[in-house]
Amino acid sequence: MRTLEEFELGHIPGAICIPNTELRKHLSQLPKDKIILIYCSVGLRGYLSERILRQNGWSSVYNLSGGYKTWQVVMEKQDSSGALAAQASLYGTTQQGLQYAMTAYREGTGMPEQKIINVDACGLQCPGPIMRLKNEIDAVEPGTRIIITASDPGFSRDVQSWANLTGNLLISLEEKGGTIQAVIEKGATISSVVRKAEGQHSQQDSEGFKMLQTSQGATFIVFSNDFDKILAAFVLANGAVAVGKQVTMFFTFWGLSVIKRPEKPSVHKDFMGRMFGIMLPKHAGKLSLSKMNFAGMGVQMMKSRMKAKNVDQLEQMIQSSIASGVRMVACQMSMDIMGITKEEFIDGIEVGGVATYMEAASKSGVNLFI
Repeated sequence: MRTLEEFELGHIPGAICIPNTELRKHLSQLPKDKIILIYCSVGLRGYLSERILRQNGWSSVYNLSGGYKTWQVVMEKQDSSGALAAQASLYGTTQQGLQYAMTAYREGTGMPEQKIINVDACGLQCPGPIMRLKNEIDAVEPGTRIIITASDPGFSRDVQSWANLTGNLLISLEEKGGTIQAVIEKGATISSVVRKAEGQHSQQDSEGFKMLQTSQGATFIVFSNDFDKILAAFVLANGAVAVGKQVTMFFTFWGLSVIKRPEKPSVHKDFMGRMFGIMLPKHAGKLSLSKMNFAGMGVQMMKSRMKAKNVDQLEQMIQSSIASGVRMVACQMSMDIMGITKEEFIDGIEVGGVATYMEAASKSGVNLFI
């Protein structure tokens, strides 16, 4: 009763995949003279599907308690050594240093070889996969490796940010077939790792072990799509860059309209996605004023005044911000709710979630909600 994507990630041999949402369409294909065994991931979808069949005349129907996850733990080998190839070089000096430090820590304390735990977070939306990962990490001993698989597109960026924030090691990260698999090793408290390793390596190496300290950064949560508020946001962002701050702008809900392309790409949307598209501004050039909009005349007055006073137009400010190194992140969860795809955004936009924002905010002395 799971989705095709879940089925492709693993299934009981001989099983036939019929997603629970499509079961009613296939009732005519199911025999009533044979026993039907139903399973999903943990049992809920299987139970609902069992009820559908029984209410439509099937009597020999059984739901596997605990679902595929329970079957997998009991019946399949619980490791994946091929997924553990170290790729720490992908994640910068901090992750390299932590990998080096953890090796020294394990040798110095006699820490046993890693235990490996597989976690299936497919189907969870941000911040679900990160929360699931945290719960699993909290429950295991230092040195344990978690192999987590997620289908949320924002998880790829989020898990890197989460690892940097928490002091755990991101060993590898792979995207394949619409899913993301990350291998995380739980660290000891990072301070103890640093203390043990610093005595064994050079000062240059030990710099890589330290968690990033709060820096002169600035973060903006851009929630509004009012022209004047967005104008203020980019004035502040460009000003922050000019004085040497590292700026991250996190666009969520109505703020996603600000970073859309002026030319609308051809993308498939469901009914609610099309409704949001009709109701919301098409791009930054179509925003309205929060006050004195006057059916669009207020915006034209504002743009005319900006030109007269040699103030860059909003579209120019956005491009200047990107060129100056302002990091712009679109909220994956908001995109899913409002039916917006990454293809609709201007170039240079990242897609991330809560952990991406929290990493940036933790390094910032300024954090604004607009």
